[in-house]
Amino acid sequence: MRVLTNLTFWVLIAIITAVLLGSWAPATAVKMEIIGKTFIDIIKLFIAPIIFLTIVLGIAGMDDLKKVGRIGVKSLLYFEIVSTVSLAAGVLMALLIQPGKIDKSTLQIQNASKYTSGAAKDFNWLEFFMNNFTLQVLLAAVVIGILLNYSRHRQKLIAVLGRLSKLVFTALKYVMYLAPLGAFGGMAYTVGKFGLHTLVPLAKLMGSVYLAMAIFVFLVLGAIMRYYKMSIWKFLQYIKEELLLVLGTSSSESALPSIMQKLEKMGCSKSVVGLVVPTGYSFNLDGTSIYLSMAVIFIAQLYDVHLSIGELLSIIGILMITSKGAAGVTGSGFIVLASTLTALHRIPVEGLAFLLGVDKFMSEARAITNIIGNGVATIVIAKSEKEFHPEAVPTDAA
Repeated sequence: MRVLTNLTFWVLIAIITAVLLGSWAPATAVKMEIIGKTFIDIIKLFIAPIIFLTIVLGIAGMDDLKKVGRIGVKSLLYFEIVSTVSLAAGVLMALLIQPGKIDKSTLQIQNASKYTSGAAKDFNWLEFFMNNFTLQVLLAAVVIGILLNYSRHRQKLIAVLGRLSKLVFTALKYVMYLAPLGAFGGMAYTVGKFGLHTLVPLAKLMGSVYLAMAIFVFLVLGAIMRYYKMSIWKFLQYIKEELLLVLGTSSSESALPSIMQKLEKMGCSKSVVGLVVPTGYSFNLDGTSIYLSMAVIFIAQLYDVHLSIGELLSIIGILMITSKGAAGVTGSGFIVLASTLTALHRIPVEGLAFLLGVDKFMSEARAITNIIGNGVATIVIAKSEKEFHPEAVPTDAA
């Protein structure tokens, strides 16, 4: 049977098994964390070489270096526009559904001091870069790719790097067979540690966040894809393995190497994939933006703080800057929330304590939306730069 050799099937089975284990034997499930963490750590080993090789080969193979700068500027502009739309969408959905209009005395309160203590710290771009290994690799690869473009040994070096790239992707292919174990470990730990019962008091918030992200993906990103004569449904079907892996591990990083490979196979040029995807993982966090804006409004509603139009616009403006620091570091989303609430001087920063128990269950939605957003961004930039050459992938609009 073909289904038994399908990786997606086994990842799904692993997630279901993990939820059952977490519900019935939480103590055992929590111990499964090491399996999920080990898988993500192995995947992280591939991130730097794949980003480096993809970018260097992409830039070294380009005849027009001006295109590199154009792709970079276009990408950042696209990220800023779509991120702002996602922030606004989060605020709008929170105002419409009002997830914070509940009795807070029924909610679990956890200690949020480790996040709120650093709340007043200003966002620092240099510190952000120094702590973001992906961006450091990206910059090094761009510089080396440009230098290689001018080298008289260009073709020989491209051939060597090309062979190395094939070896890395072949190794990744075999590591991905461990994906069901990674998904099992991540999901078992989450359910065992936090418990499905914690979802009940904040079911309205969770439902609102998942609904907002679904609307954003199918309406906003769907409309962008339709404009470029493509189908969001077919794209999601194409990357379903990556989406399930992200669902199980709660980490969009776990699928970064394979999503880059899939986008290349789909028809996006190596240079566009190499430049857009890693940059997007730091600057194009659509899911995180929606969650952060909804969380701020949720806490305001919880404390009956009425916000004016000006204050709502301030929230979007502050989050446009602070949300950039939410990339790739566990718990950083809470630090960003604490910084935003501190800057506003209107909403009690202690409200974060109500979110801690349920946050882990919403991280899946954030990570999935982030990876879809970066996939769409890569396709948009590739199409606009005429760097999209589809082969046999079913992505044309239905």
